[in-house]
Amino acid sequence: MLTDKKVKNEAIETMGLFQFLPRLVVFDLDYTLWPFCCECRSKHEMPSLYPHAKGILHALKDKSIDVAVASRSPTADIANTFLDKLGIKSMFVAKEIFSSWIHKTDHFHRINQRTGVPYNAMLFFDDENRNIEAVSKMGVTSILVRKGVTLSSLREGLSKFSQNLASVRRNKQKWLKFSQKSGSPEK
Repeated sequence: MLTDKKVKNEAIETMGLFQFLPRLVVFDLDYTLWPFCCECRSKHEMPSLYPHAKGILHALKDKSIDVAVASRSPTADIANTFLDKLGIKSMFVAKEIFSSWIHKTDHFHRINQRTGVPYNAMLFFDDENRNIEAVSKMGVTSILVRKGVTLSSLREGLSKFSQNLASVRRNKQKWLKFSQKSGSPEK
């Protein structure tokens, strides 16, 4: 099994392979960063993260990529206590932890307002497909995880993010060329 330091180093190496990196990476908590549902736990317990989670978080911070949380947990107090116990609470520039019966678009509106980071500069990891679908429609590159965030899901996310950003830039260049041709005044 990889140690946090080895995961961090491998994650940094992986990030070095990509020309474009997100400005902000957003994580769900339950079954994404940790292997349980925090509303079913007591804040007196000692939580644990998925094996690669801490190393990935530290790698992102070392690369000056901000991280945030978007969780629909109805027990924000337990979630915040667990983040604190795990020593990672201060790593997040935004923590949107509140109950919602729908997907996480409200969470992302708040994260966007708080950070100023555009949706297309964000990468999101979650274990629920409905959240992935809804947030993707906002322009956020979103990755479905099955057993927590891993080095493999990070690679997948960075690859998809780079492809999405390159596509946006190509379309913008095409639009600029088109608008220059069609918008030039006749003399």
